Amino acid sequence: MAEPLKAFGRNVRKLRMQKGLSQEKLADICGLHRTYVGGIERGERNLGLRNVVCLAKALEVPPSELLRDLDRGKCTEPAGRYPRR
Repeated sequence: MAEPLKAFGRNVRKLRMQKGLSQEKLADICGLHRTYVGGIERGERNLGLRNVVCLAKALEVPPSELLRDLDRGKCTEPAGRYPRR
């Protein structure tokens, strides 16, 4: 799962920087903690849909823009908590 999370994080970081926002400012707009936003950008957080939508609104892009290029990576881990058999 790491590669899709990293691709998502790269997209957030790129758009945030284009808007001239700090991680702290973006976090404030979305009601998130700055370290959580940093974790998203580093691909360490598997965030929920509400946060995806909030980040997209704060960055003034459609949510699909944050998901750009995710289909190029491979999902190497199951999405659930327990591995499939």
